[in-house]
Amino acid sequence: MSDKTHFGYQQVPREEKARRVRGVFDSVAGRYDLMNDLMSIGMHRLWKRFAVELSGVGPGSRVLDVAGGTADLAQLFADRVAPTGKVVLTDINAAMLSVGRDRLFDHGRLVPAVQCDAEALPFASRTFDCVSIGFGLRNVTRKERALEEMRRVLRPGGAALILEFSRVAPPFQAAYDWYSFNVLPRLGKLVARDESSYRYLAESIRMHPDQGELKTMMEAAGFERVEWFNLTAGVVAVHRGYVL
Repeated sequence: MSDKTHFGYQQVPREEKARRVRGVFDSVAGRYDLMNDLMSIGMHRLWKRFAVELSGVGPGSRVLDVAGGTADLAQLFADRVAPTGKVVLTDINAAMLSVGRDRLFDHGRLVPAVQCDAEALPFASRTFDCVSIGFGLRNVTRKERALEEMRRVLRPGGAALILEFSRVAPPFQAAYDWYSFNVLPRLGKLVARDESSYRYLAESIRMHPDQGELKTMMEAAGFERVEWFNLTAGVVAVHRGYVL
């Protein structure tokens, strides 16, 4: 296995990617939610609601939100599993986790927030009914390890949900590329005062496995009945797989 991986379009040592990704999210944490609303014209909220609906969780369910950042998904899950269920929010980035923890508290949700690496989850096997990761998998250095960890901590019958940018339908590719590499970095510079991080965002989307490749990776990690749902012409996709 090569000792290098991609950070956007760059090839960097594997151990350096995590440091660079941490720098990106340290920089944008304070305006992350505002940028999401602007970049997607608010669509990211609908994508997340759709993913949570696919989970099938309800009162009493135990949910782990990996790379949960500012806790949009964790909030939605907490609303669904209340009053007897449990949601655990995790992220490798302390700045993002702090924003998410505070948001949940402001909404009256006391949700455990754990700083940890998606490749080495500090939870016992067969603990959760659902494990989610929203817009985080593409930033993981060893995606196959993260998928294996997600499967490990799921109970039999549990579901993994991966919400991530994916491959847009061909008729929209040219317009999507123009928007990604022209509008997003300028928006990042204007609003978040960080053009390079949003250029990395566009590049990281292009380097992420497409719908079929991610399905194959999930199956290799041991998930069964894997399927995906394209949203907004494939700009994003939700993958769902089960532990049987």
